[in-house]
Amino acid sequence: MSTVETLVVDLLEWIGPGPRPYAEVQEAWRTSCPKLPVWEDAVDAGYLESWFTSDRGKLVAVSARGVALLKSWGRADEFAERT
Repeated sequence: MSTVETLVVDLLEWIGPGPRPYAEVQEAWRTSCPKLPVWEDAVDAGYLESWFTSDRGKLVAVSARGVALLKSWGRADEFAERT
């Protein structure tokens, strides 16, 4: 398991079972290090989904594929209701 893979799992767990504002996620997880493309890898792998709402702006949430990854790591307790 790579450092980036571990950090992707950490990112998904940090986002949690509910959506977070895109700006908040970017503030906490963006990186300028090309060797640690955590956000990009999570998006490219389909572990995150995002959408725009008129009242809250752009939101980010863990996708069903991301929940499956968390479950495979034994770190999806909070997501139990989102089978």
